[in-house]
Amino acid sequence: MRIVLDTNVFISGIFWEGNFCSQIIDKWKRGKFQLVSSPKLIEELVKTLKSFKISMPEELIEEWKNVIIENSIMVDPLVAIKAVNDDPEDDKFIEAAVYGEADFIVSQDKHLLKLKEYNKIKILKPEEAVLIIS
Repeated sequence: MRIVLDTNVFISGIFWEGNFCSQIIDKWKRGKFQLVSSPKLIEELVKTLKSFKISMPEELIEEWKNVIIENSIMVDPLVAIKAVNDDPEDDKFIEAAVYGEADFIVSQDKHLLKLKEYNKIKILKPEEAVLIIS
């Protein structure tokens, strides 16, 4: 099973233990699914971690970045996909999912969730994804 995780899933899962997002990150760390990522997704996560209201040491941000790069299927989409009309910034998650042949995108973002599906790639809330990932 291949999954793209939205930045908001990482942020919620990193900073708050025991929620659905942290459960998903734990399942990824235990090898229950393959994470699909891209340079654009990594860049957004690093930028968000650096500017987040709860500060995180630079070394820890770098560690997260490296763990994701080393433990995911990295793709570099060559063609832009325009799918999220309400927030074109979210298209990078669709692009990574398409190029990485993902089964799901997990997000808490209303614009992505509103799509529900793109090219047979389902877009799920964390609470739905936890039930699917065994």
